[in-house]
Amino acid sequence: MKFKSFILTLLFFCFISNAQKFEPEDGKCLVFIGQDLEATGGLNDYNEGYTDTFDTPAGVTLYTNLSPGNESYGHYNEGLDGIITKANWGAGDSWANLYLQDSTYQNSAIAIGLSFVNNERNVSKGKHDSLIKDLAGWIKLSNRPVFLRIGYEFDGWDWNHYKKKHYLNAWKRIHSIFKNLQVDNVAFVWQSKGTGSNQKTLEEWYPGDDLVDWCAYSYFGQPDQEMLIFARKHNKPVFISEATPVRQIDNLYFDSNLKNQKLEKKIWKDWFVPFFKIINENSDVIKAFSYINSDWSSQPMWVTNPTFNKVDSRIQVSTYVSRKWKEEMKKSQYLKASDVLWDKTVKN
Repeated sequence: MKFKSFILTLLFFCFISNAQKFEPEDGKCLVFIGQDLEATGGLNDYNEGYTDTFDTPAGVTLYTNLSPGNESYGHYNEGLDGIITKANWGAGDSWANLYLQDSTYQNSAIAIGLSFVNNERNVSKGKHDSLIKDLAGWIKLSNRPVFLRIGYEFDGWDWNHYKKKHYLNAWKRIHSIFKNLQVDNVAFVWQSKGTGSNQKTLEEWYPGDDLVDWCAYSYFGQPDQEMLIFARKHNKPVFISEATPVRQIDNLYFDSNLKNQKLEKKIWKDWFVPFFKIINENSDVIKAFSYINSDWSSQPMWVTNPTFNKVDSRIQVSTYVSRKWKEEMKKSQYLKASDVLWDKTVKN
């Protein structure tokens, strides 16, 4: 069966069931890897990443923006950077089209972090409608499931600075344009930063049940019980859409360098074991995760950031962690790429 047929089958079952868009049954979890080309690997010019050692994931994570004019480590945004053209904001190369063109990822979904930092008002007022329509067209033609994380980490006020009124109006405008263009192979994902926002804050920033398919959060240090509570209340699946081993106590950060053989067992025990425990204990609601398989400490964006400048999360550089990861991924709950994957990721 061709991949396009998978999507049509999936959409049909989602329509007749209570499942959200692309939601696996309870007890199953989609495995995504991100968040740059070197991290995922499996490509001609990027061949030392995750997929060169492990099974091809169910999906890959990447980024783009509706923020023309913003600058990051020498890259000036034009809007939709990293989709049909290669972009690097100081955290590795991003280029969505490469995944579409390579047979390695022919059965993998794509999760896109869509930023509009400094532009939420412009988006809400319709000034970037042409960019939104171009993105909608690209997603529609991709012929695969796409998880669109609109304004991800909306409550990361220290770095995203979103204004609530314009953020919510921007979300509604993006959703409306996609609906009018009949883009059916997209799931709308609403993502918090993972800590610090209580139920009241989440409710105030929530676009609404009719506009959100998945709730999501970032998992670096502590798990976000608040988002799990919120998602259950709203009957939404949860996507841990950014996860990487950060070890911390209060404001003290410890090395998480998987190349260090003296640390690899401790990192597995301190971070990976609790991470999988959270997934297993909440298998009714956590239906996907994206592991960031990057050498953070080598990327310009993070070398001075205390949270990530001691992190090399590449699983393949550690013999011990690679072995433990393979053992965990053998469990039937974890869904990887296959030519029948998207037939199965629905409630029947």
